[in-house]
Amino acid sequence: MAHIWVRSEQREFEQRVGVTPQGVSKLMDAGHKVTVEESSSRAIDISQYEDTGCAIAPAHSWVNAPSDAIIFGLKELDEDGPDLAHRHIMFGHAYKGQAEGPALLSRFKRGGGALYDLEYLLDENKRRIAAFGYWAGFAGAAVGVMAWLSQQSDQKLGKVGVYSNKDDLIAELEKGCQTALNDGAAKPNVIIIGAKGRVGSGALELAKSLGLQVSEWDMAETAHGGPFPEILEHTIFVNCILASPNVPVFVPKSAVTSDRTLRVIADVSCDPNSPYNPVPVYDHSTSFADPIIRVAGSSDYLDVMAIDNLPSMLPVESSQDYAEQLLPYLLKLDNMDQGVWAGAFEFFKQHSSEL
Repeated sequence: MAHIWVRSEQREFEQRVGVTPQGVSKLMDAGHKVTVEESSSRAIDISQYEDTGCAIAPAHSWVNAPSDAIIFGLKELDEDGPDLAHRHIMFGHAYKGQAEGPALLSRFKRGGGALYDLEYLLDENKRRIAAFGYWAGFAGAAVGVMAWLSQQSDQKLGKVGVYSNKDDLIAELEKGCQTALNDGAAKPNVIIIGAKGRVGSGALELAKSLGLQVSEWDMAETAHGGPFPEILEHTIFVNCILASPNVPVFVPKSAVTSDRTLRVIADVSCDPNSPYNPVPVYDHSTSFADPIIRVAGSSDYLDVMAIDNLPSMLPVESSQDYAEQLLPYLLKLDNMDQGVWAGAFEFFKQHSSEL
């Protein structure tokens, strides 16, 4: 059986976790050993893990874990950390030409460890077996509404935080929208591209929970390749489509100075450095601390939100959802030479060999 070591996250604002206490209990019932590190930021309290009877370890002590332990986290490790001797499960962000990728893979190569990238756990149809997309869409649409609300006071949206649950987030937005409408603002309308997908479904739930009028677009509406003047006729555009050679440009650079109703772009897919970026009006990602790029000011604001870890805004719901999807595969960690784990290891070997 496997020894699964759940590490504390190192990225700022990251409160998510990839396995819940209920999942830990199921792993232990199946014969696996589980160690969970303490964390000052995790949305699920360590006491709930203690109640399962699993081992508890100090935060960031995984570097001294037994050599056969499988280190499980979500987001990337600190860049200046040690060489990596263990098998690690995480989002490595190392295979798509990211600047930090070679350094991470070199740490594995020097240490003798291996990366099982969560993004590359693929089923027989080459689809990811677990994803945070739904809550990325939900949170992305929420920040889009926040940006619009700030515009009503001639402000630029400042730091956004983490919410204990989605109901608190919705209640805050409902209050803000009602205040804006009472002050004479017109209710914003929303267009979601990719509305039939998992990401789009989350964005759609948020918009509808606020009673906003939504245009739900998907492949049929964008098949002609553009241009898409209809997008500029909406107040908020939520992009839920990943950049790829087959994706047309939805909002060209010329839109910034065009006559438009569009005031906010919530680019949930957030791929500004891709040559196929369908929203080429901005050039860098944003963050919880600085969530908005203002690409047009004065009375015709155009703000872009491009936070790359949106599900962290709702860490409890997103953790529970993701952990439920992933658990059946964690239960098979004693057979990492088979199935999705073997496939992920092949990606690692391929990219490591290219160093």
